[in-house]
Amino acid sequence: MITGLDHVLIVCTSIDEAEHAYSALLGREPDWRSTDPGGTSTVIFQLDNTALEIMAPQGGGPLARRLHAMIEQDGAGLKSLIFASDNLADDRAAFDRRALKPDEIMPGESADPYAGKSRSWTRFRLDEQATNGVRMFALARKASDPLVYKPAAANAISGLDHVVINTTNPERAVALFGARLGLRLALDRSNPDWDMRLMFFRVGGLTIELAHKISGGAGNQPDKLWGLSWKAPDIEAAHERLMSANFSVTSIRAGRRAGTKVFTVRDGTMGVPTLVISAEA
Repeated sequence: MITGLDHVLIVCTSIDEAEHAYSALLGREPDWRSTDPGGTSTVIFQLDNTALEIMAPQGGGPLARRLHAMIEQDGAGLKSLIFASDNLADDRAAFDRRALKPDEIMPGESADPYAGKSRSWTRFRLDEQATNGVRMFALARKASDPLVYKPAAANAISGLDHVVINTTNPERAVALFGARLGLRLALDRSNPDWDMRLMFFRVGGLTIELAHKISGGAGNQPDKLWGLSWKAPDIEAAHERLMSANFSVTSIRAGRRAGTKVFTVRDGTMGVPTLVISAEA
């Protein structure tokens, strides 16, 4: 079954720029750096409930060409959800029965020359049309995976609170994430004052939030992987740290969820709409 969100993927044009930006944003150094001979450079930040992978084209290999084409078509930004699986073969069979058209299970590996370590995994991809236009994978790490969470200072980001997907068709989205992917629908809430219907699916200690603009009605356009909300153990300290690092941030304000505090990060995110929320939420 799907047990969590293994990682989210951001694609960008410069790995050095992205590493610098997200090290400053998250208040922590990358846990993994690697280069694939197919033409990509990658950095990974392992957090307490998921990881952030940032990938950029490197050289002229087939993977580099694919990333360049993706960026040319859609721009840089948040591109994929990679779910964690505790039994990849069973999940593939279940998703095949549910018409998600998974491809074959494939092995993957990566080496970090700076750490002198390697890691491997297996994964499959779901058909993008079947997932309403959002790129999704299921992945199983090897038990010996060296990529582990390391606690940081209280003013750093500790994990991901939620990822936001914009949908033009809320019933279609609920059917995908609930009945077909098997995630738990924790809350389905409409608020005319916000002109929004928000649907919250819980998995692995975080939330997949589906957002639908009520006044837009229901349509058949693809869903859009949109933004990230990071959690901070000490939101006031995180806010001060980011201001000191010359990020453009809003003032801290009350969140929509009772008892929470939030602020928006307006730059330095590689084009990803970004919120920081108090971790005690």
